[in-house]
Amino acid sequence: MKFRIKMTLCMLALLSVLFGAGGSLLIAESFQDTLEREKDAAFASCRMVWTALQIVNGLDPYLDGDALARTMAQLYEQDRSGWAALRLRTDSSVLYNVETNASRLLQTAEPPIPGSCLFHIAQDLDGAHYLLLHSAVETSGDVLYLQTAHDISGLYTMRQGQQQTYLRIFCVLTLLCAALSYTVSKALTRPLAGLSQASRAIASGSFSSRAPVWSEDEIGAVSEDFNAMAAQMEETISQLHQAVERQERFVGSFAHEMKTPMTSLIGYAELLRSGTLTAEEQTEATGYIYSEGKRLENLSRKLLELLVLKQGDLPLAEVSPADLIGDLVERLRPLFAKIGVAVTSDCQKGVCYLEPDLTWSLLLNLTDNAQKALLGGGHIWYRCDMLPDGCRIQVMDDGRGIPPEALDHLTEAFYRVDKARSRKQGGFGLGLALCQEIAALHNGSISFQNRASGGACVTVELRGGRP
Repeated sequence: MKFRIKMTLCMLALLSVLFGAGGSLLIAESFQDTLEREKDAAFASCRMVWTALQIVNGLDPYLDGDALARTMAQLYEQDRSGWAALRLRTDSSVLYNVETNASRLLQTAEPPIPGSCLFHIAQDLDGAHYLLLHSAVETSGDVLYLQTAHDISGLYTMRQGQQQTYLRIFCVLTLLCAALSYTVSKALTRPLAGLSQASRAIASGSFSSRAPVWSEDEIGAVSEDFNAMAAQMEETISQLHQAVERQERFVGSFAHEMKTPMTSLIGYAELLRSGTLTAEEQTEATGYIYSEGKRLENLSRKLLELLVLKQGDLPLAEVSPADLIGDLVERLRPLFAKIGVAVTSDCQKGVCYLEPDLTWSLLLNLTDNAQKALLGGGHIWYRCDMLPDGCRIQVMDDGRGIPPEALDHLTEAFYRVDKARSRKQGGFGLGLALCQEIAALHNGSISFQNRASGGACVTVELRGGRP
């Protein structure tokens, strides 16, 4: 059952209970008030009769039965509509009686105690309702009983008419309430329908679907929370897809890197097994096997370093980045001078927490990439600035720069901007991936930009803290 139907049924149930109970109480209260007024009127008539009997028949009027009967007849003639039945009697005889349908009801009444007055409501065989009043007065000679009946069938007819009118109004209001309740419930649950539709769309794979926010109430807050959750889930799934794509590229690149040396190893091994090579050819073949084996060894070492860096949390020591870069420049300057590459540095003095061997490896990898980007000589320079929680190292060159489409993929394993050139230069595309992991171990980051004057700039922030 839909929620809007449940809300409608609940509203109808509340209306039925509250309106039904309220209407019934109102009708009953009105009927009771009218009945009390009828009792007051009947009691007033009874007192009037006793007073008239006393006035007309003297100080002791109850001794003359004929006089009492005449007085009763006169009173009845004066107000026929006031009594449905009228009787005056003693314990032994009836002094006056008006025979009507209600007279039989008076005969069954219990006699009251002298000086008291009793009320009864009775119904005759025709369904008419009467208010019966019984009073008694003790005289010097006997006890007189006055019995009157007043037709109150109109009260019951009026109550029945009120109940029928109330029932018709109740049915109309119920139908109206059902229509309005369903309309209001549908409007209130509309955001839930949008939320459900968005949930089904996301379940079917449309992760960009969002639930409409119709209001600022609790349902609107739930819709906003759902949208925030959907956005986070979409981002997470996007990251998972990217991770899967990177893994597929990694596996494909790794298989490709393994295929070339393995093919060479198998081919030259087959030639050696054939025994048809000359001594010079055998030497050349073993040379190829050795070089391809070293290539596989270097690949395995790089992959092992990458895995160890991803799993480890290495201790840091107090190191001067300026001294570390200075030592590197002094070692590289004579080697790079032979190939026409100038190396300089501009470093701010200071000490921070670093892992010196890993930082040295990071600098070597960045330098190796910078040198490969130079075409027939050039310039590589280093810059180091101290930060409140570490240092910032920049390695710049004036080489060919980085293609814009490659900037987001440089730290992926086996990714190479120029695949042919990198293979000739012995690279695997793992250097920058190692650099990123080293920076992560120092709570830092690595970024790449092209310089406006030409070349590239790699910025590494190492935030391992400062003493």
